[in-house]
Amino acid sequence: MTRFGVYEALKDRFTTADTKPSFLTLVAMSSVSGFLGGVIGNPGDILNVRMQHDAALPPEQRRKYKHVFDGLLRTAREEGVARLWRGVWPNSSRAVLMTVGQLASYDVFKRMLLEKTPLQDNLTTHFAASFMAGFVATTICSPVDVIKTKVMGSTEHKSIMKIVTDTTRTEGLRWMFKGFVPSFIRVGPHTILTFVFLEQHKNIYRKLKGLE
Repeated sequence: MTRFGVYEALKDRFTTADTKPSFLTLVAMSSVSGFLGGVIGNPGDILNVRMQHDAALPPEQRRKYKHVFDGLLRTAREEGVARLWRGVWPNSSRAVLMTVGQLASYDVFKRMLLEKTPLQDNLTTHFAASFMAGFVATTICSPVDVIKTKVMGSTEHKSIMKIVTDTTRTEGLRWMFKGFVPSFIRVGPHTILTFVFLEQHKNIYRKLKGLE
């Protein structure tokens, strides 16, 4: 919500009847909104990673959170509030890349399809642009996703550089796209549905406000 809200607000501010934001401007706006979204969503991401990986830990290391609120309270009480923002830099970096990959690339692909092909501003165009945006987002986020998961799920205190170095030493550079297919299966449909519904909501809003 933060990513989309900030991005749309910035885009409206920089869009006029005569000019549209350039590609670099779109990237800058999506980077800012993605970073803010990453910071705000970091506690939820930590709980998500921990609860998903809890069963894979040895019994004595399992946290056994009852639910997300129990996890938030216990983490703050047992490890300190600052712990909820552990991994905020890789997470925010990932959010920046994801937002650029989704929002900026979607707007670019949509603009190209409308200008370079016979396609109109309709469901077909929205689907095609969002599909390509999902592929771009998955590709550029894959390395950060792997490291983010390792950082947030780790019970050891290792620096990000140490984790990257150790992972590269043991797995080679292949780790950067580990799990690419399942990631795309998750991000692709999510991106498509997000933009298809967003465009329909925009159309309904314009009709209600008489802006068309």
